[in-house]
Parts: sequence; C-alpha cells; structure tokens
Amino acid sequence: MAQTIRPSGSRPAAGRRPTGSLFATDGRPHPLQDTLMAVTGVLGILAFVTAMFHNLHLISSWAGLIGILTGLYGQFISRTTWERFGLIMGLGSSAVGFYLGMAHGGLFGGVIT
Repeated sequence: MAQTIRPSGSRPAAGRRPTGSLFATDGRPHPLQDTLMAVTGVLGILAFVTAMFHNLHLISSWAGLIGILTGLYGQFISRTTWERFGLIMGLGSSAVGFYLGMAHGGLFGGVIT
C-alpha cells in the first residue's frame, strides 16, 4: 500500500502528470489490450453463469477455456494496472466456469461417445 500514495515532496516522472490513483493510466490508448480485457470479462461472466447449470457444461467449459487463453495473452501484453485488474477478474471467473464445466461433463461430454 505504500506505492499508492506519493509523499508530498515527490515529483512525477518527466512527461507524466500525477494522478494519485491506483488504476492510473499512462494517458495513451491501448485498443488491443482494452478489447482483450472486455472479451475476457464477457467470456468469464458467460462461463461463470452457465457453470451454475449442469446441462450447460459445454458452454461453460468452452467459454472458460477461451476466456483463460485470451486473458493470459492480455496479461502478457498489458500496459497498465487497470488492464491487469480487469484481466485478472475475467481470468478468475473464466477459470471457475471452466473447472465447473469440466466437472459437469467436460468439453465434449455427451457429444462424442
């Protein structure tokens, strides 16, 4: 927590304005990272919600797997704390949905016999 507040005498790095926010951005647009964050979040919510229903295991497991993969790539190329925070939230819900979907029948359960 010591990193979230600057002492009153400290100055920001050259070219950056002080924000005082934990989720401070660097002031530049990151469309790819923001898109990956949104896709991971949507897939995470989809996987988490559908994992609560036993017969929707195909949707939850596939959405969770794709959400995990997009979230991991997004973490790899993310630039700001805000992006990393959103990606971790999406990754967590994708992982829970994926694991519950695997427990209920898996990626191909009932389709391939």
